[in-house]
Amino acid sequence: MKDSLEMLKLKSDLAGYIGTDQYHKLSIVPVNCTDGVKGFADLAQAYWLISDLTIVAHMKYKSVPFQLWEIKVAEDHTAALTMREDTGLPAKYTQKYEYTDFPVGSFKLYLIDGVLLLPSEY
Repeated sequence: MKDSLEMLKLKSDLAGYIGTDQYHKLSIVPVNCTDGVKGFADLAQAYWLISDLTIVAHMKYKSVPFQLWEIKVAEDHTAALTMREDTGLPAKYTQKYEYTDFPVGSFKLYLIDGVLLLPSEY
């Protein structure tokens, strides 16, 4: 899937996040988010995505220590959110969205031992 210019700009804007100074609670569940994830949620107006992801992760997969979450948005603005236990493994979870204004392309987040982070912060 080819990233849109909007997605490329989002990824570029987030490239400087390589660690975190503090953790943030961005959902109703006990999952901590890094500075990079907070920046992502702010820039992409993606608090809905953080909420969906963390609720499912907490309710269904909290015993899975490493989770790779990816949202893929098609040109028609339909989307799929998936969770894998690692790259190359089949998806354990998929949520389809009929419409989103999230940028076209794909974006990954890691959830490791209850902390949601950008791949660059790993």
